[in-house]
Amino acid sequence: MDLTIGPNAFFWTAEAVRAFYRAVAASPVSRVVVGEWVCSKRLPFWQDEIPGAVEALQLAGKQVAITSLALITLPRERRQTAELVEMGLPVEINDLSALRHIPEGAEFWVGPVVNVYNEGTLDWLARRGATRICLPPELPLDSVARLAEAGQAAGVAIEVWGHGRAPLAISGRCYHARLHDRAKDSCQFVCGEDPDGRDVDTLDGQPFLTVNGVQTMGRAITTVADQLDDLRAAGVASLRLSPHIGDFAAVAAAYDAALAGLPRLAQQLQTLMPGASFCDGFLAGQPGVARAAVR
Repeated sequence: MDLTIGPNAFFWTAEAVRAFYRAVAASPVSRVVVGEWVCSKRLPFWQDEIPGAVEALQLAGKQVAITSLALITLPRERRQTAELVEMGLPVEINDLSALRHIPEGAEFWVGPVVNVYNEGTLDWLARRGATRICLPPELPLDSVARLAEAGQAAGVAIEVWGHGRAPLAISGRCYHARLHDRAKDSCQFVCGEDPDGRDVDTLDGQPFLTVNGVQTMGRAITTVADQLDDLRAAGVASLRLSPHIGDFAAVAAAYDAALAGLPRLAQQLQTLMPGASFCDGFLAGQPGVARAAVR
């Protein structure tokens, strides 16, 4: 197994994006997905950083792909999706409507918000040109193993959501804007005030979810720190690490060391992310928020 860094889900400044990919270029990962996959309104603020990030990552020996949006609704977004193919990089689709812009037979990747739940869907995507699929984070280990086996037969590399707030839903409405009594079209980019998402509690004050503009995410950090052996045995090709604030390059290095056989990844993550809570329930067939595999 190796490591893939997925696209950043949050709204960061151009300077923060530049620093992030500079650090990622020096980190021990095999591939990186760049681009905007949550809200197209954010893209003009940092899109000029993408060419430089791609160049730095490729010079560092990383394979690079460009992501589509997870929800494509506007004519402008359809045009932007069509233009992704012109970049000369594999496109990672997070909305099946992006496929109409990808030529038949062209290589593409599939992101974690496309519902690849069975072998039939995987085979169809493979015939269409998919070479890499990141499975949805809610799948249990038995399903992951079945799909990894099908992926090997179809020549498709299978990734598992290995680290980060799990992407649970995407909406046409913006919770961040509504929270501040603003319409989506006049949000004033308030999601930028929460560069790692905004935590949401239930009405009785219990920790619940995290919101990120139009996206709903898990509150706890999903990690497969205690399930690496099981995933390797299942035939998983890569773990996907999802960006967040803090020393993310150190987090990637900790996963790389764990894949090389060094122990105590869970303890390292707690040190690198003080105050964070972690979960791994989905892989164990339990509620996602559970911490099921601590050993």
